[in-house]
Amino acid sequence: MLAFMRATEMDENTAEFLRRLILKIPLCEMKPILEAWDFLSEGQLQTVNLKQRKEFLAQEVILLCEKQCASLDDVALLDIMYTQFHRHQKLWTVFQMRKEPGEEIDFFDMEQFQHSFKRILQRALKNALKVASKHHQIVQLDLRSRHLDSLKTIAFREYNQTSENYNSTMSLHERSLGLEISLDSRIIHENKEEKVRIHRVTQETFGAYPQPQLEFAQYTLETKFKSDLGRGILADRKEPLRCLVKFSSPHLLEALKSLAPAGIADVPLSPLLTCIPSKKMNYFKIRDK
Repeated sequence: MLAFMRATEMDENTAEFLRRLILKIPLCEMKPILEAWDFLSEGQLQTVNLKQRKEFLAQEVILLCEKQCASLDDVALLDIMYTQFHRHQKLWTVFQMRKEPGEEIDFFDMEQFQHSFKRILQRALKNALKVASKHHQIVQLDLRSRHLDSLKTIAFREYNQTSENYNSTMSLHERSLGLEISLDSRIIHENKEEKVRIHRVTQETFGAYPQPQLEFAQYTLETKFKSDLGRGILADRKEPLRCLVKFSSPHLLEALKSLAPAGIADVPLSPLLTCIPSKKMNYFKIRDK
C-alpha cells in the first residue's frame, strides 16, 4: 500500500511548479484555464472551491492532480494554456524555416510533426524543429510583437488577401464615391480632389482591411560623418555614427495608415514605414551604400 501511494504522488518539483502556476492565474480565469487544460474531469473541477485563498486553492488542485498521477509534461501543458490566455503580455519573435534551394515546400503532417518533435526534443530546440519539420535552416526574422495572431498574419502573408480582393473589385470612381459618402455633407471641402487622392493612395498602400497589430518599429542608422570643412574629430572617426529611431503605438500600422487622411503627413509615406508587413520586419538597420 505504501509503495502504491508513492507511485501516485507527484514529484516535488512538479508539485511546486503547479503550485506557482496556480498562484499566478487570476481567480476570474481559473475555471476557463483549467477547463481548457482538460486534465481534470468536469466532476473534479466542480469540487474545487474557487472562492478560497489562492494558497488553499493551489493545494486542492495539487491533491486532485496527484490522484491523476500528473507528470511534469501535464503541468507544462497547463502553463501553455495560461500563456495562450495571456499571449499579449509576452514579446514574441518570429523564425522562418527554409529548405535547400530547389526543394519543394510541402506542408508537413502536424500529428507526425508533434510525434517527431517530442522524440528528438533532447536536442537543441532549433535542431528539433528542423528535423521534425524536414527543413534545413531556421532563420530568426527581425519581427517581434506581443500580438501572436498578428505575427502569424504577417509571417504567412494573410494580411493582403482582402486588399487584393478590394483593389480588383472596386474601381477608382467607386472608391472616390465611398469617400464622398463617408464625409459630412454639411462641410465644404476646399480641396476635394486632394482628399480623394490621399484616400486612394492610402488604400493602395495599406489596403481596406484591418492592419496587423504591432506596437513598434525600430530603425538603426549607421553612417559616416561627411563634411566639406576638412578633417576633424568626427571626420577622422573610423566607427560609424549610430542613431536609433523608434516609432511606438498601441496599434502602429493603423496609426501610420491614419497619418495622411488626418493631414499629419504627405502621401505616399516612406517605404521604410509602409514595407513592415511585406518585409516581415519591424527592426531595420540602415547603412551607407
